[in-house]
Amino acid sequence: MTITVGHDSSKTRRSLTVGGSTIAYYSIPAAEEAGLGAFSKLPAALKVVLENMLRFEDGKTVTSDDIKAFSAWAENGGKGNRELSYRPARVLMQDFTGVPAVVDLAAMRDGIKALGGDPQKINPLNPVDLVIDHSVMIDEFGNPRAFQMNVDREYERNMERYEFLKWGQSAFNNFRVVPPGTGICHQVNLEYLAQTVWTDVDQSGEEVAYPDTLVGTDSHTTMVNGAAVLGWGVGGIEAEAAMLGQPISMLIPEVVGFKLTGEMVEGTTGTDLVLKVVEMLREKGVVGKFVEFYGPGLDNLPLAQRATIANMAPEYGATCGFFPVDDETLRYMRQTGRDEDRIALVEAYAKANGMWRGPDYDPVYTDTLGLDMTTVVPAISGPKRPQDFIALDKAATTFGEYIGGLRSAEDASEKAEVRWEGEGGQPEPQDIPGDNGNHKRGYVVTDEGHYQMHDGSIVIASITSCTNTSNPYVMIGAGLVARKAHALGLTRKPWVKTSLAPGSQVVSQYLEAAGLQDDLDAIGFNLVGYGCTTCIGNSGPLDPEISKAINDYDLVATSVLSGNRNFEGRISPDVRANYLASPPLVVAYALVGDMNVDITTAPLGQDRDGNDVYLKDIWPTNKEIAELVEKTVTREAFQSKYADVFKGDEKWQAVEVNGGETYDWPPQSTYIQNPPYFQGMGTEPGKIENIEGARELLVLGDMVTTDHISPAGSFATTSPAGQYLLERQVQPREFNSYGSRRGNHEIMMRGTFANIRIRNEMLDGVEGGYTKGPDGEQTSVFDAAMAYQEQGTPLVVFGGEQYGAGSSRDWAAKGTALLGVKAVIAESFERIHRSNLVGMGVIPFEFTGGDTRKTLGLTGDETVSIKGLDTIKPLAEVPCEITFADGTKKEITLKCRIDTAIEIEYIEHGGVLHYVLRNLAKS
Repeated sequence: MTITVGHDSSKTRRSLTVGGSTIAYYSIPAAEEAGLGAFSKLPAALKVVLENMLRFEDGKTVTSDDIKAFSAWAENGGKGNRELSYRPARVLMQDFTGVPAVVDLAAMRDGIKALGGDPQKINPLNPVDLVIDHSVMIDEFGNPRAFQMNVDREYERNMERYEFLKWGQSAFNNFRVVPPGTGICHQVNLEYLAQTVWTDVDQSGEEVAYPDTLVGTDSHTTMVNGAAVLGWGVGGIEAEAAMLGQPISMLIPEVVGFKLTGEMVEGTTGTDLVLKVVEMLREKGVVGKFVEFYGPGLDNLPLAQRATIANMAPEYGATCGFFPVDDETLRYMRQTGRDEDRIALVEAYAKANGMWRGPDYDPVYTDTLGLDMTTVVPAISGPKRPQDFIALDKAATTFGEYIGGLRSAEDASEKAEVRWEGEGGQPEPQDIPGDNGNHKRGYVVTDEGHYQMHDGSIVIASITSCTNTSNPYVMIGAGLVARKAHALGLTRKPWVKTSLAPGSQVVSQYLEAAGLQDDLDAIGFNLVGYGCTTCIGNSGPLDPEISKAINDYDLVATSVLSGNRNFEGRISPDVRANYLASPPLVVAYALVGDMNVDITTAPLGQDRDGNDVYLKDIWPTNKEIAELVEKTVTREAFQSKYADVFKGDEKWQAVEVNGGETYDWPPQSTYIQNPPYFQGMGTEPGKIENIEGARELLVLGDMVTTDHISPAGSFATTSPAGQYLLERQVQPREFNSYGSRRGNHEIMMRGTFANIRIRNEMLDGVEGGYTKGPDGEQTSVFDAAMAYQEQGTPLVVFGGEQYGAGSSRDWAAKGTALLGVKAVIAESFERIHRSNLVGMGVIPFEFTGGDTRKTLGLTGDETVSIKGLDTIKPLAEVPCEITFADGTKKEITLKCRIDTAIEIEYIEHGGVLHYVLRNLAKS
């Protein structure tokens, strides 16, 4: 492709000579010389955005005033509010969000034809990489066949989707697909796709160097910030617009500096560090801000551990968590097989453009905080939020307190006991370590015998997610824990579903080279697939006997995983309490099988001679880990595993491609359907109208995540989505998951607000996707919304703080819009979901003046009218009239979270894709 830049190159365009070759670039020091401002004290993360302005200055979408605003930002102590048009270099997708994005592109080709335009105008202008990583589920585990059986099952379930993606790869320019079984998109991006400094040819035919930047349709796109690549998650809607040449509208962000000092001490891991960072930054409050890490501690922090911190930026609420280029960046690029010429360019470019972190790096930040890494202790977080940091030695006590809170209202005499139906009578219940009198317990009978289950039994222990499997130090550490445990005769408890799902094939290469995979296999951590698995809810079914005991007797089962998210209802429908932990701790918890056990002091089990084995007996030293990492994690391993990254295995090569320029939508498909967004669309936008007489679809509490709004996991036959499939003769075994069916709007509408743990405050103590219909009776959210649509009644949703936290799940906004919701009114919004709502034509509003859903006493029986929308300006305050069931009225003031002028146009058009489509058709 050819990049198009609009800038008068005489001002800031310069040349850089590296290794005998000369390349053009846009120079920040030259911008200072040209009198555009003082930029030397800007954080590196912001200099990346500034360079983007220099490169695309055209006097229209980007002006010299936009550039000067960065100087004003530094002068004002890291504050500014200028709106920018930012153009990332590329787009990254995964298949759960990628399939609906390609569906939208296919539908846009149909739409532009209907408007008399050229379908070939619907083509990515920027490179797009889609990595298929979200589809593999853990049906089989704990045996050598697990990997192949799960892969086979993945293709059985997802062939329609894979055929569609292969069509997309052939139909669209600049669109590549990384096949299933390769790895997780963020790890593939970090280890292979990312270049830190990108190069391309501009319209004059000259090669230009510029920072590697991207947006991704997954919130953990931020992982690549660890390699000084500026990227963050956006919804698929916004990503599609970016692909089609639409700049991303953003305000100059505040940048919080996080100073790291010291180094990690013996017995702690990078996971412990990131859990502490998440806790600190959530408490600080960094939503909508950049976080940049700096300080002498970075000299002691390998890039793989930086990437773990960057990965979890959505968990601490930031737009990104950025690490500037330094010597460690170059070392990692060399280790992972990057070209030596590229590495030399990265060093020269970063130093020439003021983006290099040397010992004197000390920019201006909006605010700062710091952490001495010597103070970090082993930890986990949970049971349902990543920021709920728990020191490991307090984990059992904290879990007991959590159970106590859940069970305190229950009479001890009503504690459930599972009936024993085996021979020889029922065994006596055993004491539960740390039992505070508030536990439920019972027995499970299997072919292998019987055992006790109780509140706190760990039923899932999963080494999963790019967050930690990208870090060789914790993966080698997990392997060494397994080796020492296996040598002593320890293994997983029989009720624990164990799994190992690395984020890339390189992990298997070095675990096998170190001889550690055999030890992991021996205690149940067999390879189950290369993909997200448990971290996104694809943990697969538990043994039926275990699932039955949990549900029959209302046991609080737990999971321990090395992922980044532990929201309610996400990991497994059978598991209520979920804990994030380092891979070595995941192994340790699988050995003990019980969250009630303090694994820092209590034995994990007994060796072959009956001696107690403690965590300290099997925990490796930092030296042991470092020596094996140095020996087995090699440049050659990365080069060999990524040599044919787009080729795929025989299964992928056998997937057939059908269709041409436009897609032939198969009417019988339950995976891919033509969405209704562009059907019947006119050539001109409409006007924003006031909302009159709207009814409440839901009244929700704080921290309602996109998982609550649009779950990714499995669904029951009794759910609206399940009923839809049963009506089409799809058997429950073939249901797959919501995430895999995101190409079918009929499924996803029925799945919106359908998480089994969502709580609608309009109902009394009810969990799940229910609300009041027009008749006031309890019904499913979907059925109520359809009934209101038939009446022509607009809908609103009320929420609390941090509405829309979590994944960059565009279906959380798409489903909201398709249900007929015109506005979401909350105390605060997470960044990506707010943007997605606007992108789908749904207006976000925030309460003002201390009003909340609680102070208003909302019951769901009110009607809502919002005025002033026909003349709305960005961030304006508007009147909202609430009419209560008894006829009384109350007027409150809402802040409209349409943040920029271009977003007003998006709403007028009915969404950002409608805006883009009409403009392309006219051009």
